[in-house]
Amino acid sequence: MPSPTTERARPSNGSGLLHEPADRLDVHGRLTPQQRLRRAVSLLLLTVAVPGAAQLSFGNRRAGRWMVRIWAGLWLLVALIAAGWFLARGLVLTLVTQPSLLTLAAGGLILFGAVWPVLVADAWRLGQAGLVGARLRRRVTLLAVLLMLVTSLPLFAAGRRVWAAGDLIGSVFGAGHRSASADGRYNVLLLGGDAGADRVGVRPDSITLASIDARTGRAVLVSLPRNLENVPFPNGSPAAKELPAGWSCGDACLLNALYQWGGQHPALFPDAADPGAEATKQAVSAVTGLKVNYYVLVDLAGFRKLIDAMGGIKLTVSSRVPIGGGTSKVSGYIKPGTRTLDGYHALWYARSRHGSSDYERMARQRCVMTAMVNQLDPTTLLGRFQQIAGASKDVVSTDIPAAELPRFIQLGTRAKSARITSVQFVPPLIVPSRPDLGLIRRKVAAAIESSQRSADPQPAPIATKQRPAGSGGNQDGAAPDGPATTPGPASTEPAVDVRSVCQA
Repeated sequence: MPSPTTERARPSNGSGLLHEPADRLDVHGRLTPQQRLRRAVSLLLLTVAVPGAAQLSFGNRRAGRWMVRIWAGLWLLVALIAAGWFLARGLVLTLVTQPSLLTLAAGGLILFGAVWPVLVADAWRLGQAGLVGARLRRRVTLLAVLLMLVTSLPLFAAGRRVWAAGDLIGSVFGAGHRSASADGRYNVLLLGGDAGADRVGVRPDSITLASIDARTGRAVLVSLPRNLENVPFPNGSPAAKELPAGWSCGDACLLNALYQWGGQHPALFPDAADPGAEATKQAVSAVTGLKVNYYVLVDLAGFRKLIDAMGGIKLTVSSRVPIGGGTSKVSGYIKPGTRTLDGYHALWYARSRHGSSDYERMARQRCVMTAMVNQLDPTTLLGRFQQIAGASKDVVSTDIPAAELPRFIQLGTRAKSARITSVQFVPPLIVPSRPDLGLIRRKVAAAIESSQRSADPQPAPIATKQRPAGSGGNQDGAAPDGPATTPGPASTEPAVDVRSVCQA
């Protein structure tokens, strides 16, 4: 068997790139250093382009064939996914939001990221880079090391992100029951929970119903004050039988206290994984006349983690907002101007009560929510996905089943290009202690109609005739309007336009 120093050119099994014609050999029929360098570099680059090709030509052909087949299968899979994105997007989204499939894909990426650099190292061996001379050998070895990093690190990073996505979906979204749309809309209750060491249980201080068109994705945001009183439950529900007069016991029975009450009476909500959220869903449904399909609860105490994971949010603040106050001293201010707020300052901006009304806080919270939606672009999401996914597990809880994720992803994509219509039920429009339910339902219906009618919807006027489904108690189980409530004295806390507070 010839030694490496007397090796003649070997056939390349049909590979013209690797074959050295006899007229290029030296007088002894051996490869020159330049030819050895060419073969070594060619094998390395060929392994990067087609893993297993070097082994198929000069090494373990069986292993090489398997790797080439796997590589071809992966490209076929990518082509099928690309075609499916245009032809059957819902099916593709359904597949890529399955936690088990994501975990399997993550494992495959990490495994391939471990095998591919091994093939590169074997290609370096097959290329006999050690025979090209000391100077050239160092260069070829450096190239091999760089290619090993190129073929491993991106796959490891992708595998970790896919694993994080599967973990996030499996942790936050369950296998709950699907809720059908009503009148072509999905209504999702967004709750900003304000738990803390100084508070007993969770009290949602931000209560917003997002009504989303199931076809276009256009959304109407209905903001309800946390201090809403005399709230009914849907007719015929166990809660309505328990409390025939509704949630009405004065200042102790505010809308945001329903979450804690529901948790204390789970028997009234037997099919709910979170009785507190279900109690709030039913009350909001009865108030607005809309079927509430799902809820999303964001823990404001963990909210700062999510903002930090995003790299902060950019806001144009109109007036200074104190940090602290109430039972503690004011330690500083968020000053007017365009600023990038980290999680700590964004949380204080959304929660600060000192020197402001509840309704100004509602406007600030909506501004922060808008900023998060607008600024969570694909670049930010991909670049910080692991941090965002890790933070989201501690921040978000919901009853949206994982099977509904594809639908809401598509609706969310469509909604980003459409203007959002907002309705705020604050004084002087309503008196929170004696809300006019008929007025609330008519205005909700008018806002939805305006959103459906206009491609660029504007805030809707108050309607006097139109009523949403269920406003009379005959549909969706909503409580009847009852007599109109005579407004009380003029409120000292007027409505706050979100645009006057900040711009996201």
